[in-house]
Amino acid sequence: MSSRLASASVQAPPSVTPSSPGSAPESGAASFADLLAAALQGARQLEDEGVLSLAIPLASRDPLALLPHLEGGHRFRFLWDGAPGLCLAASGKTHSLELSGPRRFELAQRFSAVSLSRLAAPQPCPPLARPRVLLAFSFFDSPLQEGSGVPGVQAVLPRWQLSRQGRHCWLRLQRCLGGDVTARSVAEELWEQARHLEALPGDPEAWAGRDRGPAIAQRSPWQEGYRTAVERGLELVEAGALRKLVLAVRQQLLLDAPLDPLRLLAHLRERQPGSCRFLWQLADGAALLGASPERLLTVRQGQLRSDALAGTAPIGPAAELLPGSSKDRHEHELVVEAITQVLREAGLDPRRPRHPRLARHGQLVHLHTPITAALAGQQPLALAGALHPTPAVAGLPRREAMAALRSLEPFERGHYAAPIGWIDSEGDAELRVAIRSGSLHGRQLELTAGAGLVQGSVPERELQEVALKLGVLQQQLNLPQEPARPPLRPAANR
Repeated sequence: MSSRLASASVQAPPSVTPSSPGSAPESGAASFADLLAAALQGARQLEDEGVLSLAIPLASRDPLALLPHLEGGHRFRFLWDGAPGLCLAASGKTHSLELSGPRRFELAQRFSAVSLSRLAAPQPCPPLARPRVLLAFSFFDSPLQEGSGVPGVQAVLPRWQLSRQGRHCWLRLQRCLGGDVTARSVAEELWEQARHLEALPGDPEAWAGRDRGPAIAQRSPWQEGYRTAVERGLELVEAGALRKLVLAVRQQLLLDAPLDPLRLLAHLRERQPGSCRFLWQLADGAALLGASPERLLTVRQGQLRSDALAGTAPIGPAAELLPGSSKDRHEHELVVEAITQVLREAGLDPRRPRHPRLARHGQLVHLHTPITAALAGQQPLALAGALHPTPAVAGLPRREAMAALRSLEPFERGHYAAPIGWIDSEGDAELRVAIRSGSLHGRQLELTAGAGLVQGSVPERELQEVALKLGVLQQQLNLPQEPARPPLRPAANR
C-alpha cells in the first residue's frame, strides 16, 4: 500500500444554524467553507494520489439504525455496538487486507500502522472520531483446506465511519484522490451525507420492535455427534494428555424467511446490554454477528486490559453457587494464570484482583477477573497474537488442545472464538472474543457454542450446558427455542 493519507476534521463551534450548502448543518458543525478549507489543506500534504480522511460532527444518531443508510455498504459493513460506550458503524472499503498463516497478527499490525500512520497533519478530533482499521481474525491461522473457510485475518480501512459515544456523534469519509475524486468532491460528499443522515427520523431503534422472529423450519441434530466428541475429548483429559479442552458444536437452523442481521443485533442490544454486539459482513456473503461478553484486550492511553471469563451458570440458584464451585473456580484460575503468564513473558507486569467477580451477560452469569498492565511500548496486535486463544476457548496445553480441536470438531471454527475489533490512529485498540455468535446468510443461520472439559466432567452434563447456551442465544435473537432441561451444575464458560 504505497499511497499516503491525509486526515482533517472539523470541530463544531458553539452556535447551531440551519443546514444548507455553505452553512452549518443542524448538528452545529462548522460551515462547508471550513470543511473545504480543511480538505484542501489535507490534499496539499499529499505528494501523489492518496487517501483523504475528513470528519464532521453530527447531531446524535444511532449508528446501528443508520448503517443501512451509509453508502458503500454493498462491499462491506461493520458494526461495533458497545453502547452505552462506543458505537461504531462502518461501510465500504478504502484499503483492505486478507491473508492466512502464522504471521497474520504481525502483518495485520503492519497493515494497520501503515494505513493509519500516513495520515498527514491531521487536525484534532475526539477519540471516538479517530480513523480506525477494523479487524476480524479466524480461530486458526489458516483454513484446514486451502480455498475453504475464512482467511486468517481480514482488515479494512473503511470508506464511511459513523461513531457515537454518549451524546457525541461523528461522521468520517475516506476516499482515494485521483480522477474525478478531488478534495472538493470529498468534502461535498461528506457534507451531503451528513445532511442526509440528519434529515432522517429520530433514532428508529423501535424498528427492532418486539416482533417475534421468523419460525425455525428445520434444526440440524447435534447431540449424538457432540456426545461422541466429548467422550473422546474426556479420554484425553483423563489420560493426562490435556488439562482442559473446550469442544464446540455447530447447529444449523433453517428459517422460514430471510432475516436482516441488524434486526438480530437490535434484539441482542436489548437482551445483552452488558456485552459488545458486533457485525462483520463482506459483499453478499454470510454475516458474522454476536454479543461478546469477553474482552481479549483493550488498549487505552498505554494501558492494557484483558478479561478472564470462565465459569458460567444461568441466572437463578445455580448462579449463587458459582463462586463456591471448586471445579469452576479451578477452571477459571487456569485461564487467569495463562493470561498473566503470557503478559509476563511479553515483558509486562500484569495486575489482577485476588478473587473473581460475578458478571451478568443476558441470562448467564460468569466468573470474571479483569487483568491490567502498562503496555510498555508493546504492539497491541502482537499481544493479541500471544494471548489468542486463551484456555477459555481452546484448552491447555494450547498446542495439544488446538490439535485435538482439529481432529474432534467436524467443522471449521472460522471466526468463532477468534478476535474481532479495531485499532485506531493513536494506537488504542479493542478486540473481543467472538463467542455468543452466529453466521447468517439469507435463511441459513449457524449457531456455535461449546463447553470446557476437565477431569470430572460428565458427558450428559456437557450436552446440557451446550443446549443451554444454544437456547439462550436463540432467545436473545428472538427466535423460538427447543425445550431444554436445566443444567445439573454451573456451566463451563464456553
